[in-house]
Amino acid sequence: MSIKLTFHGHATFSLDIDGTHVVVDPFFAPNNPSATKSAVDVAADYILQTHGHGDHIADTVSLAKRTGALVIANFEIVNWLSAKGVTRVHGQHLGGGFKHPDPLGYVKMTTAFHGSGLPDGSYGGMPAGFLLNIQGKKIYFTGDTALFSDMALYAAGGLDLVIMPVGDNYTMGPDDALLALDYLKPKAVIPCHYNTWPPITQDVQAWANRVRKETHTEPVILNAEESYSL
Repeated sequence: MSIKLTFHGHATFSLDIDGTHVVVDPFFAPNNPSATKSAVDVAADYILQTHGHGDHIADTVSLAKRTGALVIANFEIVNWLSAKGVTRVHGQHLGGGFKHPDPLGYVKMTTAFHGSGLPDGSYGGMPAGFLLNIQGKKIYFTGDTALFSDMALYAAGGLDLVIMPVGDNYTMGPDDALLALDYLKPKAVIPCHYNTWPPITQDVQAWANRVRKETHTEPVILNAEESYSL
């Protein structure tokens, strides 16, 4: 089994699991200033939606309709998407998991501390992260979140990879993200949600140097369309 994770800019990622394509928080060019690829060029069998802000959901409806992907999100977002003509949805909620068909497998929706509005002002339910267990590989997308100590609970059994924001202002910043790594203790971390706009400008290489010096986690810095394999 091979798992390849590709960064598309800002907080949008895709997983290629032996040819099954999972997209997390679709936000592509031209709306995403850090992206180089358009949503029309992306394959998707599943879409994982952490929350409803425009910089995470802008391309979800079009991508889901074009590909027929199953969208996994909280109940409120699932209802919103259904009203917009998305026909394949699966609603979950915080703390709840579900065994989806392999190779995706068990997907648990985790707590995140952030906002919940959708682009048209509708209520988007509670924001979330996703904890994936793909044939023994554990991957945690924190979603947009503040630091919280219960992150340590997600470290049980070990984490192979964590994807977390470091941009500050709207989410954890570099210092809090470093403390989150102390709770999570993953083998590797990929930072996101930084340098897209001026309020979240960060020296991510300086942060990566601190991660190497102060933790046992390997930082992986990806540019748009670069990949990391587990």
